[in-house]
Amino acid sequence: MMPTDIYDTLIVGAGFTGIGAGIKLCEAGVDDFVILERSDRVGGTWRDNTYPGAACDVPSLLYSYSFVKNSSWSRAYSPADEICRHIEDMTEEFDIIRRIRFGVEVNGLEFDEKTGVWTVKTTGRKRFCARTVVMASGPLPDHKWPEIRGLDTYEGHKIHSAQWDHDYDFSGKRVAVIGTGASAVQIVPELVKQAEFVKVFQRTPGWVMPRLDGSTPEAAKVLFAKVPAVQELARQALFWGHEITATAMVWDTPLTGLVARLGKAHLRRAVKDPWLRRQLTPDFRPGCKRMLISSDYYPALQMDNCKLIDWPIATMSPVGIRTSDGVEHHLDCIVFATGYDVHLTGPPYEVTGLGGRSLSQEWAAGAQAYKSINAHGYPNLFFMTGPNSGPGHNSLLVYVEGQLDYAVSGITTILRENLKYLDVRQDVQTRYNEGIQKRLTKTTWMSGCSSWYLTADGFNASMYPGFATQYLRQMRDFRFGDYVAVEHGVRTAGGALSSA
Repeated sequence: MMPTDIYDTLIVGAGFTGIGAGIKLCEAGVDDFVILERSDRVGGTWRDNTYPGAACDVPSLLYSYSFVKNSSWSRAYSPADEICRHIEDMTEEFDIIRRIRFGVEVNGLEFDEKTGVWTVKTTGRKRFCARTVVMASGPLPDHKWPEIRGLDTYEGHKIHSAQWDHDYDFSGKRVAVIGTGASAVQIVPELVKQAEFVKVFQRTPGWVMPRLDGSTPEAAKVLFAKVPAVQELARQALFWGHEITATAMVWDTPLTGLVARLGKAHLRRAVKDPWLRRQLTPDFRPGCKRMLISSDYYPALQMDNCKLIDWPIATMSPVGIRTSDGVEHHLDCIVFATGYDVHLTGPPYEVTGLGGRSLSQEWAAGAQAYKSINAHGYPNLFFMTGPNSGPGHNSLLVYVEGQLDYAVSGITTILRENLKYLDVRQDVQTRYNEGIQKRLTKTTWMSGCSSWYLTADGFNASMYPGFATQYLRQMRDFRFGDYVAVEHGVRTAGGALSSA
């Protein structure tokens, strides 16, 4: 049975993207919407990731919306708790809080072709209905435990970076960190200060660049507050600085070689031991995997109570980790900085579209959408941070802003014209994705390394092969002709719903 209340729009997730969607809908005059959030507070990944040292690796002025400026960032690269507070402030400032239903976890979506309404199923068995849906749960909503033999046999303490145990006392403990990615390079320097000994288990070394961090001068905060145009100029300078790096990070150019030389120079300056330098030297091009930004990771690895282990892990045992060289490492605690389930094949629940089609089945070989935001056969559904929208060089929120504006254009079109649904044409989606995949073949992401950007068979459903300016330009262009528009109750002689 369908609930009597049918919202104009339903938003899944109350992180940066979901709150931004709510703000943009209000600005466009769409007032009848609800946000479903599985947690008890807003913040998304910045609420969930509370591990020691958690911070953004994009400058704060750029890792925020241009339409919600924060003049009081404490540092150039703000810590996670400050970013979460900023999201909470946004929610209060724009009165979005009253539209959020907390403790409601989505576990399925189904589209009714007769009514043009999405039914959203939740774990509490309550159902919500809406004419349009914005999927704003983010690219990294769920953490992932690694597939290591013997994982369940370990009898010591296990902590995942995305579910930090703040009650555990590391003092006097022998600790392992599995992983050397973006979270690990922030965690290791903090654990070295607390634990008796830290062993860092590395599968593949990454490119590490220094983080030019520092506290924001009070004078700058005052100036940003009084003259917002100055803050906007600073933001634009950061944007274009990052935009230029696409010529080194997205494509293999002479500048890619320059980045490699800079990375190796940073390694030589920071690490004195030749063998450790060799262990930490990547064998892939910069940009092929996510770049790491840290000025204290290399120094931490050289502390007397820290050791880098690059032998592969053979198995876990009741007392610790056994590596392929036959050594068993006895450990009190293992920290898994092993990343997230990126959902390259769609959301972690069933999405059913026109004619009963299944999104998980259609995306089994890799997700595809038009402009990353609409998928044929799933009308009135808008994906935020959808397929091939990931940046390799600039702020994710820059891309999200373009997605929000595009989604609002689509939603307001549906509501204004009172359409039953708007479905992107198959030929338009196919042509778009053929172009994206062709362009991707020339990028560093496809140059041979293994990364979470790719599916198991090497399909890149994650990254956008171009500049942020190119992505934003396409998102400003909402073409009604790219869609099949179906009106309420109008039928042709053949009985099919007509196209507007």
